[in-house]
Amino acid sequence: MYELSREVVDFQRAVRPLGAMLAALDAGSSKYGVDEEQQRYLRDVADHVTEVDERIESFRIALRDILTVNATLVAQRQNEEMKTLSEASNAQNEEVKKISAWAAILFAPTLIGTVYGMNFDLMPELHRTWGYPFALVLMGAVSVTLYLVFRARHWI
Repeated sequence: MYELSREVVDFQRAVRPLGAMLAALDAGSSKYGVDEEQQRYLRDVADHVTEVDERIESFRIALRDILTVNATLVAQRQNEEMKTLSEASNAQNEEVKKISAWAAILFAPTLIGTVYGMNFDLMPELHRTWGYPFALVLMGAVSVTLYLVFRARHWI
């Protein structure tokens, strides 16, 4: 299409000056005494040049319209591909949210368990009878709270 467009422009550049030349010849024919048959022939050639010039212009316009339609189709195809990529990215983001939410839920009891598993002797709850159940309840409460928060935000 681009090559055809270039050829039409080159052809138009070659034909456009012919109209002015033929008009000048026709205008000077009476001055130089050109016979009527030659004048009729020059007018016929000028008509053909005008017709060819108009056809070239219509070809150029048709090629421009074809290139515009082609560019529109390419842009539409690219938009559809971008839409597909965006949808895939959104789906992936939802999965990452779910994985992150579960990781946070599992992180809280792990953190509490590691603090109590450090074998310190001076922790206040270690020598109390309610220390171990308190740690378990704390782990459960934090996990349930995180689960409810993530559930409310539709991450899970």
